[in-house]
Parts: sequence; C-alpha cells; structure tokens
Amino acid sequence: MQTAPRPVADKATPDPDLARLVAAGDEDAFRVLMRRHNQKLYRTARAILRDDADAEDALQEGWLQAYRAMPGFRGDSKLSTWLVSIVANEALQRRRKVRRAAEVIPMSVDDETGPGAVPEARDESPSAAPDIQAMRGQMRRLLEARIDRLPDAFREVFVLRAVEEMSVEETAAALGIPEATVRTRFFRARSLLRESLAREVDTAMEGTYEFMGARCEAMANAVISRLKAA
Repeated sequence: MQTAPRPVADKATPDPDLARLVAAGDEDAFRVLMRRHNQKLYRTARAILRDDADAEDALQEGWLQAYRAMPGFRGDSKLSTWLVSIVANEALQRRRKVRRAAEVIPMSVDDETGPGAVPEARDESPSAAPDIQAMRGQMRRLLEARIDRLPDAFREVFVLRAVEEMSVEETAAALGIPEATVRTRFFRARSLLRESLAREVDTAMEGTYEFMGARCEAMANAVISRLKAA
C-alpha cells in the first residue's frame, strides 16, 4: 500500500497546515511561514524596542523559539497570535535587559543619535513618482517618530491594533494583558498621536516599518542557517 505524498507548502497553504509541516521538520513550510508573518512580527518587535537592528535580532530569536516549540502548538489560538506573543516576549525581555544595563547612564529622550533615533525610511514602490515617493517617505518618518515617542505600553498596543489591525482579543492574548487595558491604551495612544499629527495619522499608516523583499528573505535564510548549524 502506497503512502500519500507529503503536501507541498506554498503561499496558499493555511497556517494550521504550515504549522503541522514545520513541526515535522519541513524547511520549505518554515520559509513560507516566515515570509507570511515577518512583517507583522517585525513591527511587533520594533514597536517594543524602537530600534531596527534590535528588532531584527529579537525577530530571529523569536522564530527559532517558535520552530522549536511548534510541535507543541495545539491551535488553541491563531498561529499568528501565538507567534506575536513569542516575539513580543523576546523583545520585552531584551528591553528589560537594556534598561537594567542603562540605569546608571541617563539618556535624553531628545537625543537624535541614540537607540530611539528613527532611521532613514525608504519607499520601494516602483510605480511611484519621485515627488510622491519623497512625500510618502517624509510622512512615514514623521509617523514613525511620533509612534516611537509614545509611552511603551501605548506604543505596543497601537502598533498591533492600528498598524497590524489585530483585534482587541488577539492583542490582549499576544501581550498578556486584559482586553479592557488594550482598549484604554489604544484610545489614549490615538489621542496622543492625533494631538501631534492631526489628520496625518490615518493617511500615513500604510507602509510603516517595512520588512519586505530582501530583508524578509535574509531573515528567513539566517534562521534556516542557524537551525542547520544547531
């Protein structure tokens, strides 16, 4: 009796099926999963750490943790929510370590060259005219700078709810806080942003903290390389 052929993972494969394939050691399925969720998870880490390089490190470590824990994933929550909680926890741990190390070195929140500085943003849309690209890039930089200045608790909730459009329930599960707290922090975060950005908030949301293309692929390759090395 012939056994059924092993399913092949592609862009159309549902998350639960990908999880089962990854748990069975399917490298291709893991690559598909990383490409699908890298943007969301990077934004999660970036919202917590306020630094591109630190966010990428947390994302890579989070993926390795997720891979090792995948056999134990039972589907009690959405896979994306489970992944966000892993990366958020990793990022929060890193932030706590940095703060403990920096307690004796006061740093100005206005320091433009410090860890919280916003890097030059890029608009990689091939169809946009140069003036449109410049305008969108400027708007993104402005929005990212304002988001970075939000208090930590407000910023984490805002990015998951407004940028990633996660539900209140998903955000609460991912961050391990009550749903009522998510609603309160999100409302306050929006109020703070609107005070400084007015109508620019809603029009500049798309495209913030991009983690696509070559950066996404490099992350997938790095994680696979570390798995093979282990």
